[in-house]
Amino acid sequence: MKEKWLLLSLIGFLISCSKQESMDALTARVFTVAEQQYLTMDTRLEVTTLPQSIASDSTFKSSTIYWWCSGFYPGSLWYIYEYTQNEAVKTLAEKNTLKLDPIQYVTNDHDVGFQLNCSYGNGFRLTGNEDYKKVLYQGAQSLATRFSSVTGVIRSWDFLRRGWKYPVIIDNMMNLELLMFASKAFDNDTLEYVARTHANTTLKNHFRKDYSSYHLVDYDPEDGHVRSRQTVQGYSNESSWGRGQAWALYGYTMMFRMTGDEKYLEHAENIADMLLSRLPVDGIPYWDFDAPNGNEYRDASAGAIMASAFVELSGFATDEKARQNYLSIAEKQLRTLASSHYLAEPGTNCNFILKHSVGNLPEKSEVDVPLSYADYYFLEALLRYKKAMG
Repeated sequence: MKEKWLLLSLIGFLISCSKQESMDALTARVFTVAEQQYLTMDTRLEVTTLPQSIASDSTFKSSTIYWWCSGFYPGSLWYIYEYTQNEAVKTLAEKNTLKLDPIQYVTNDHDVGFQLNCSYGNGFRLTGNEDYKKVLYQGAQSLATRFSSVTGVIRSWDFLRRGWKYPVIIDNMMNLELLMFASKAFDNDTLEYVARTHANTTLKNHFRKDYSSYHLVDYDPEDGHVRSRQTVQGYSNESSWGRGQAWALYGYTMMFRMTGDEKYLEHAENIADMLLSRLPVDGIPYWDFDAPNGNEYRDASAGAIMASAFVELSGFATDEKARQNYLSIAEKQLRTLASSHYLAEPGTNCNFILKHSVGNLPEKSEVDVPLSYADYYFLEALLRYKKAMG
C-alpha cells in the first residue's frame, strides 16, 4: 500500500511539473519582483547617481550619470510603470530620467544613445512630454558630431589603447535608434544619413562569413581603410563574444524597423540563424561562444538582449517557420531568465532583478554579477512578447 502511495505521489509530482506556467503569469510574477526591487533601489541612490552593479565586496555599486549604463535604471522604471501603471514608479522614473539632462550635450562619448533613448525615449513614448523630445533631439545632434564622412562610422571611443586610431565597436549599433527617432520627429535627413551610413559600413566591415561579429574595428581616420579587427571583451580576436552578437542582432532588427530597408532584415535574420545554431539548450549564451571553458559563465544580459531582439524579429520575418523559431527561442530565454537561478528574490541581489551577467571578463570587471542593462532588456523583452501574443 505504501509503495502504491509513493508511486501515485511520484506520478502526481511529474504531472504537476509538466504544467508549464503561462507567459502571462510569468510576466506578472517578474514585474511584481521588478516593482519591489526597483522601488527599493531608489533608496540607495543620491541626486547624481544611478545603479551599476554589485562590487567585489558584495556591496551595491552605483555610477555617475556619465557611466554608459546610466539610462537603464530610469528606462526600466518606465517599463515597470508601463506594465503596472503604478504612479509611484512613474514619479521615480521621472526623477531619475531628469538626472540625465546634461547628457544631451555630451560629444565625447557614443553612448548618448543608450543613455537618452532608454530614459527620455521611453518617457516621451509613454507621456508625450515635449521637453523630453527636445532633449532627445539635442542628444542626437551631439551624437552625430562623432560621425566621420571619411570612415563612414561614428567613433566609439576617444581613448586610443592598443594603437587604435578610430575605434568603432558593435555596441554602437544600439545608439542609432536615437538618431533615427530624432530624424523622423524633427524631419532631419542628416541624422538618418549618419545612422544608415554607420549601419552600412558596420555591415560591410564588422562581420565574418558566418555572420558572427567582431567587437571592434579600427579605421584609419585619414582614408577610412580598416586597420584591424579585434574582440576586446571576448576570449580572442576571432571568437564570438556573446553580448556582441546580441548587440548585432538587436541593432539590425531595429534598423529595419526604423527604415524598412530589406538588407537590414536579411542581415538580422542571418545573425539570428547563426545564433539559433549555437545557443545552449536553455537559450542563455555563454559569455563567449568560443571560449575553451565558456560554460564557466553564462551572460544573462546577452540572453535578455537577444530575447528582446528575437521577439521583434519574429514580427518582421516573412517565413512562417523562421517567425516561429525566433519567437520560440525568445520564450525559452525568457522562461530561463524568470527561473530561480536567474531571477532574484525580493530584497536580495542589491535590488537588481537578474543575477549572473558578465561585463568584461578579460579585465575581470563585473563577472557573474547583476547588471542594469540585463534588467532593462529583460523587461523590454517581456513587454514585447506580451504585445506580440496579443
